[in-house]
Amino acid sequence: MAALSDPIADFLTRIRNATRAQHRYVDVPWSMMKQNIAEILKAHGFIDSFLVKQDDKKRGTMRVFLKYTDGRQAVIQGIKRVSKPGLRRYVGHKDIPHFYGGLGLSILSTSNGVMAGFDAMTKKVGGELLCLVW
Repeated sequence: MAALSDPIADFLTRIRNATRAQHRYVDVPWSMMKQNIAEILKAHGFIDSFLVKQDDKKRGTMRVFLKYTDGRQAVIQGIKRVSKPGLRRYVGHKDIPHFYGGLGLSILSTSNGVMAGFDAMTKKVGGELLCLVW
């Protein structure tokens, strides 16, 4: 397997593809960053849950259980990578995107760790804008 240049984009793409195919869960290579993103998605109701199976300190697999409405409609309507390895996007706490009337979720990597855009705004910290979820 080739080394990924952007493992977070791969993670988001796997989730996007799995929701479109209406899978119950999706398996992704584990990393602490992806686990932090999954925790935020779970806290904001975009996914049901996730499990981490670590082979050792650096390697493992994470199974993300996707969430659907009663009509089998995916809760995640869209998921987009913003900051890429070739073009990093940093935002101040005043410039954190607020979209879909607050129903959309922006995820940032800040000096205080990975957090949701709303939490970053209230703590007045900016950082790298990782992705947008709606």
